[in-house]
Amino acid sequence: MKIFIEIPTWLGDAIMTTPAIENIIKKYPNAQLTLFGSFVSTTALKEHPNVKEVLLDTSKKEGNRFFNLIKIARALPKFDLAFSFRRTFTSKFLLFFLSASKKYSYKRLSKNEIHQTIRYNDFIKLSIQSSNQTGDLKLYQDKFVYPKKTLGLNPGATYGSAKRWYPQEFAKIAIRLAKDFDIVIFGGPGETEIAGDIAKILDEAGIKNYNNLAGKTTIPELISKVGALDLFITNDSGPMHIAAAYKVKTITIFGPTKFTETNQWHNPTGEIITKQLSCSPCMKRVCPLKHHNCMKEIKAHDVLKMLGYDE
Repeated sequence: MKIFIEIPTWLGDAIMTTPAIENIIKKYPNAQLTLFGSFVSTTALKEHPNVKEVLLDTSKKEGNRFFNLIKIARALPKFDLAFSFRRTFTSKFLLFFLSASKKYSYKRLSKNEIHQTIRYNDFIKLSIQSSNQTGDLKLYQDKFVYPKKTLGLNPGATYGSAKRWYPQEFAKIAIRLAKDFDIVIFGGPGETEIAGDIAKILDEAGIKNYNNLAGKTTIPELISKVGALDLFITNDSGPMHIAAAYKVKTITIFGPTKFTETNQWHNPTGEIITKQLSCSPCMKRVCPLKHHNCMKEIKAHDVLKMLGYDE
């Protein structure tokens, strides 16, 4: 059984498809998977034991994207099944030219406000006539081994600035917990500035037991190191879903996004902090009202109180 799967572009969305992919494997345990998608997403999921090939979506690099998608599709062998977890026209276009006995494009089956992980799994349940419920998130990278208890800070969020809590608040938490935890600051290549702001505050406070890894980790290293944390403070982001897959104790700061749809899935030690203002969730990349109160009104003492620490 050869199965083609186009996975979402964003890291967090890709990880939220993993229960659905596990249910595909439950139905077809000997399936050979070909994953297609962005570098970040395919790298995160490629360690699955059933994955036999990973293809990067290079259709946007040069020339006509649609012509490039036709070339990609025609260069591939015939598949028994083909799934796309994306709703874009380009994804439907790709599947049209792909050779497969059966093809399925993701669609929202319910207008109700439900978790995205359930949406993905419902799509697969309907497609393959399965009754399997939505299980845990699943990643296959081995966890890193830290020498002592470690707190992770993730001040970035690739989607936009509206989802980012403030570096001074992250730093206050780190300063308060530095006696109990070593500290690791995470972030992608575009988040080194905000991570550097935290590091500067920690330096000024005389905190030495921290490591700023922003812009320095590969995707496998990010997964391995986030998955091994004892405590994680994060924005709504891809690394938040990594932590959920490994059941890391997590506090997530939510502002402009719908925590009912994208919060950690099946993490019994995950909690959220949100002010639930009348203007949120706006789902915007940048605060349209210019005040950013949904994040600005959340303070370090809210997190510390949740963790049982005095200010």
